[in-house]
Amino acid sequence: MPQYPGGNKAMHAFIAASLVYPPEALQNRIEGEVHVGYTVNNDGHVEDIHVINGLGYGCDQEAIRLISLLKYAAADNYGMKVRSSLRTRVKFRLPVQDSITLSYSVAGAKNKEKPAEKPAGGNSYGYTISF
Repeated sequence: MPQYPGGNKAMHAFIAASLVYPPEALQNRIEGEVHVGYTVNNDGHVEDIHVINGLGYGCDQEAIRLISLLKYAAADNYGMKVRSSLRTRVKFRLPVQDSITLSYSVAGAKNKEKPAEKPAGGNSYGYTISF
């Protein structure tokens, strides 16, 4: 079976870095995975790319474009170069939007009241929170 130089982590990192989110998918807030099948020939080039499970909205075409950019090391079986069939998932996740920022201001301080004094020696506790 052919190996991508650097292993599967390198391949998925390359796919994630090269992915261009389709505008139609962004507009419709589409995310998910596109399952792609393909053949790696005896020279390590990717051929016969097809979508097994797609999302539409331009995601399938982007997954095919990304897989066509891959280059594998030539596979061999007992010294004979062979073709291999592979499957890969291309993940489409919507970009994280900036979090909501709250701003507030404190109005002028009001008259602060001191808590009523309690006789000493009892088991009562008191506290005051001022904003």
